[in-house]
Amino acid sequence: MGHPPETNQTPPATPSPNAGTRVVPGRYGRRGSGAVADPIPDIVIRRLPVYVRTLQALADSGIVSVSSDELAASIGVTAAQIRRDLSYFGRFGKQGKGYDTDFLAGAIARILHLDRSWDVALVGYGNLGRAIAHYRGFVPSLFRIAAIFDRGEHVGERIDGIDILRSDRIVEEVRRQGIRIGIVAVPAAAAQEMTNRLVDGGVRALLNYAPAVLKVPASVTVREIDPVGAMQSMTYYLNDDDPAS
Repeated sequence: MGHPPETNQTPPATPSPNAGTRVVPGRYGRRGSGAVADPIPDIVIRRLPVYVRTLQALADSGIVSVSSDELAASIGVTAAQIRRDLSYFGRFGKQGKGYDTDFLAGAIARILHLDRSWDVALVGYGNLGRAIAHYRGFVPSLFRIAAIFDRGEHVGERIDGIDILRSDRIVEEVRRQGIRIGIVAVPAAAAQEMTNRLVDGGVRALLNYAPAVLKVPASVTVREIDPVGAMQSMTYYLNDDDPAS
């Protein structure tokens, strides 16, 4: 593959103390009320995991270097976009040889704090909570469901070596394990209460599946996963006279 000139390869810039929670108010993620806007746009942070996954796949397939044009074609963005995204964190690539796939994958992983394992607290063990708890995609990743909480009939059950605890033990257990990431998978009416307990226990990043807008401190990052809302936004683009395929 041809490799147009890139910038000189140097170590990435040292992330700020708040790296890993760089989320500003936006369409896909937000910080709690009062958060100071980060100079790095949230959409850039959201693209970084895609870069890591693509680069690692290229490295695993034996491709040692890749140009920004080739990487852009694999991901579906422009080469200029990739160079602009990476420029927030330092200078990468080697002139005439493109990006070292393994080096860049590792550098971006460190920026995202993916050079360590992360324990996760799951709140809610209904249909959705069970699906999350048994999701095998966590197995090869650096995320591990370390605590499960519920306030229904499943309390006391043991799932993959983890006892399902009462939700009134969230603060105590999250604090004991030093868990920083939480998943909220409860009905909307209970979401804020469970969120408050997670935050009180020390959670600073929340993945919210509940159809509710959570109120959190400025130090907490929230990402909302709302399948119904996502489909509602897509129907805007559908017309009654569109032919069915």
